[in-house]
Amino acid sequence: MQSQVFINLAVKDLEKSKELYLKMGFTVNPQFSDDTAKCLVWSENIFVMIMTVEKFKSFATKPLADTKNNLAGIFSLSVESVEKVNEIVDNAVQAGGIEPKPIQDYGFMQMRNVEDFDGHTWEIFYMDMSKFPGNN
Repeated sequence: MQSQVFINLAVKDLEKSKELYLKMGFTVNPQFSDDTAKCLVWSENIFVMIMTVEKFKSFATKPLADTKNNLAGIFSLSVESVEKVNEIVDNAVQAGGIEPKPIQDYGFMQMRNVEDFDGHTWEIFYMDMSKFPGNN
């Protein structure tokens, strides 16, 4: 079995959050979804589990962070082009997500951030290593 990444997030409104993630390009795996959690698929090896706060607390060993007012982590996803970066973030913002800062352009890498309804921060980026300083 290949290694996989599962990111687990507590959300206050499961259905509303699911819709935002669908607009970002995730799909739902119904096999691991129910009324308390949705398994969202980004790729063959990357999954996001959004869960009701109550369900998430059943796994937690510490109090939950207030991600609306405090940064608990930044989850970064690479895509194949700057156009795809813009498409994903624009779709998320149209669905109610928040873009906390403008696009960042480092020449070899362009990235945009978007926060979901609960303040979980996603960084969507495109990187062209042929433009990385020193690779010319």
